[in-house]
Amino acid sequence: MFVVDASITLAWCFQDEMTTATEAVLERLVLEGGIAPAHWPLEVANGLRFAWSSGRVTDDTIGRARDIVRQLPVEVRPVETSTALHLVEPARHHDLTVYDAAYLGIGESLGLGIATLDERLAAACRTVGVPLIA
Repeated sequence: MFVVDASITLAWCFQDEMTTATEAVLERLVLEGGIAPAHWPLEVANGLRFAWSSGRVTDDTIGRARDIVRQLPVEVRPVETSTALHLVEPARHHDLTVYDAAYLGIGESLGLGIATLDERLAAACRTVGVPLIA
């Protein structure tokens, strides 16, 4: 099992972002399962919304993306208020959004690697010793 963030999830939804590496991570996810914080589905949905509003994708693409995301074996973990408020410090320290600090926090607390295409989150992972899934 490993942590899955929205950046790699969206890459699985868009043909122009799919690579051999992202496909390999998707195959690994199907075998091992993943975990994500409670905001993950909202972050993915927001990415789809902005891709549509910018004309990057069609309604059909959004429909296929919904089907892909619904089928992913990702356990969505609730985020308690106290946990969310404690993410401000690591977010500031690593120059991350609090949303990305939540992925990092799950990886650190559970000893899991993180699959991401976000460079800042990847840099924070390297800094604290959280493995990157590639």
